[in-house]
Amino acid sequence: MEFSVKRGLAHQQKTPCIIVAVHAGKTLGDIGSALDKRSRGAINRVVSRGDITGKVGETLLLPDLSGVDPERVLLVGAGNVKGVTATSYRKIVNAAANALIRYKLESALSTLLDIKVQNGDQLSWKTDAHVCSIAAAAYRFNEHKSKPVRSNLTRFSLLASDEEFAGVRDAVARARALASGIEMSRDLGNRPGNVCTPSHLAESAVALAEMHPALSVTVLEEEDMERLAMGSLLSVSRGSREPAKLITLEYRGSDESKPPIVLVGKGVTFDSGGISLKGGAGMDEMKYDMCGAASVLGTLSAIAEIGPPINVVGVIPATENLPDGDASKPGDIVTSMSGQTIEILNTDAEGRLILCDALTYSARFEPEVVIDIATLTGACVVALGAQASGLMSNNDALAEDLLAAGERTNDRAWRLPLWQEYQRQLDSNFADMANVGGRAAGTITAGCFLSRFTKKYRWAHIDVAGTAWTSGKNKSATGRPVALLVDYILSRVSA
Repeated sequence: MEFSVKRGLAHQQKTPCIIVAVHAGKTLGDIGSALDKRSRGAINRVVSRGDITGKVGETLLLPDLSGVDPERVLLVGAGNVKGVTATSYRKIVNAAANALIRYKLESALSTLLDIKVQNGDQLSWKTDAHVCSIAAAAYRFNEHKSKPVRSNLTRFSLLASDEEFAGVRDAVARARALASGIEMSRDLGNRPGNVCTPSHLAESAVALAEMHPALSVTVLEEEDMERLAMGSLLSVSRGSREPAKLITLEYRGSDESKPPIVLVGKGVTFDSGGISLKGGAGMDEMKYDMCGAASVLGTLSAIAEIGPPINVVGVIPATENLPDGDASKPGDIVTSMSGQTIEILNTDAEGRLILCDALTYSARFEPEVVIDIATLTGACVVALGAQASGLMSNNDALAEDLLAAGERTNDRAWRLPLWQEYQRQLDSNFADMANVGGRAAGTITAGCFLSRFTKKYRWAHIDVAGTAWTSGKNKSATGRPVALLVDYILSRVSA
C-alpha cells in the first residue's frame, strides 16, 4: 500500500475518489461546502433529501459530479460538527476504508483530518487511525492460495493544509511503519504450523536484522539452553521433532548504557496440548499460539523503521508442544533456569513453562522494564472476550502507562489483580510450585506463576488469548498488541 500526503483545493484533486464528511443534522463542513459550491449544490441536494444524515459510519458514493476534478465523492457520516469521540472517529475512518474496498477502488484521497476529535485533536493520532484502518481493510493473506484474492486499493492519500503538510507527512511515515509491523505480525500468525516453525521465527528475526542496521540478532539452540539450565523451556520441546530456539533481537537507538525495554513473546508455533491433549474442534487455531512472538517481531520492525532514540530488546522462546514418547507427562517435575522447581500438572499449560525461563534470561539485559506478551489462558477469553487483553503487573506506574497506550491506540487492555492470596493456588506437595492453579481465576494464577520469575525488575504481563486472532468465517491474526507496544515505547522516549 502506498501512502502519501497532498495539499491544495479539494475540487482540484485528480483522484478516483475523494472522501468528505457529512455531519449530524445534514451539515457539511468547510471542505464539503466548497465541493458542493463547485458542483452547483449537487452534494447538498443529496444530503437535504436524507440519503445520508450524518450519523457516524454512514457512507454514500456519488459518481461524476460536474464542476469538480475527483471522479467520485464518498460521503461519510461524521457526527457532531463540534467534535466526536476518539472511538467515533475510528468508526468513521473504518467505514470509509470498508467502503473503498467494497466499491473496489484503486486509489482515494481523504479529507477527514478536518473532523474535530474531543479531548485531543491531534493530527498524528488521526493520521495513525487512517493509515492503520486502510491497511487493515486492504489486508489479505494469500501466501498459500493458487489464485490470490487481493484488494484493489493500492494508493491512499490524506489532504492537508499548507501549515499541516510537514507534520502530516512525518506522521504518515511513522504510521506506515506501524502498519507494516502489524502486517508482519499478522502474516506470521496466519502461516500454518508446518511453515511457521521455531526455525522460521528465527529466520524471520535474522531477515529483519539484515534489513535494519540498528538491529542485531542472536539465536540460541537447545544445546545452549541446556548449558543455561533452561529445564522448564526444554521440557516443552521434548515432544517435538522441531528444535526449540531462543531468539534475541536487539534494537540499539540510544547509548548502550541506557537500560532497554525488554519484550518477551511466547512462541509456541503449534500447541496440541501435549500429553494433556486438546479437543480436536478448533485445534487448527493453535497455530496462533505464537502470536506473542509475532507481536514482538512486528513491534521491533516498526521501531527499527521509525528509529527512536531508545533501546529495545525482544526475547522469543520458540517451540512446538506435541505428544510423543519423550514428551513431558502430568506429574513430572522440572527445574527452571532460576533454580525453582515446577510440578507439571497439565502439559497444556506450556506457555508459562517457556516464558519463565525467558523471563529469567531477560534479567541479564538489566532492563528498564520487561513486558511479556502471550496467548496464555482460555480463561482470559472467558473474562474479557475479544475486546481487551488481560494485563497484570508488579508495578502500578508501568501498568498505568500500558493501559494509557492501549486507550490511545484502541488496542485496549484491562488490569487484573496479582494479590498474594492467589499465589497459594500454585502450591505443590512435591515441588516449589505447580504450573496450574485450578479452574478458578485461571488468568490470574498464570500471571502469579510468571511473577515468581520477575522479582528483579519492573514487569508486566499481557494475555492476548482473546485478542491476537479472530475465529469463524473471517479467521485471521489481528496483529494486536503491536500498536499498544509501539505507542508505549514511543511514549517512553517522550518521557
